[in-house]
Amino acid sequence: MFSLPLRDDAHLGPLEVWHAAEFAAHLDRAREHIRPWVGPSFVTDDVAGARATLQRYAERQADDGARLYGIRRDGVLVGGVMFTAFDAAAGSCEVGCWLEPSAEGRGLVTSACRVLLDWAFTSRGLHRAEWHCRADNERSSAVAERLGMTLEGVRREAWPYEGTRHDKQIWAVLANEWGSLTR
Repeated sequence: MFSLPLRDDAHLGPLEVWHAAEFAAHLDRAREHIRPWVGPSFVTDDVAGARATLQRYAERQADDGARLYGIRRDGVLVGGVMFTAFDAAAGSCEVGCWLEPSAEGRGLVTSACRVLLDWAFTSRGLHRAEWHCRADNERSSAVAERLGMTLEGVRREAWPYEGTRHDKQIWAVLANEWGSLTR
């Protein structure tokens, strides 16, 4: 398995089905913190649910679709990044992330997303990458900005959470923009 350094104490690597116990333990630390910001099927409550989430992503990756990667700090899983959607034929993807509170504010998500976007644009030849987040998730919007993405629009009341509908921002960066951002 590969592990790419994000900084001295943090690495990015695949999250696979055999990581279910580690993923479940991580979600125990992160669950309530990330629940408002990620899809409900992602936040599981036990090892069986964690295994099912990892299996779902493994199947999508086998079909050249969505992919899931963990961020480990000092060897401990503290969050991750993913292609929530990946369509090579259409030339587009959507990138997402999550972190437990102890890992926030260290630039880990931005660094990890740069790795994913570099791969999507450079190795896979994709044309467009999107970032979707609740409009009131300032931390997530800030990552999209740091990645050089453009806010393309807001889908009004498109994100239901606990009986309230929230606005959803759509950010994007195109391959030719990414190339000029990374030079």
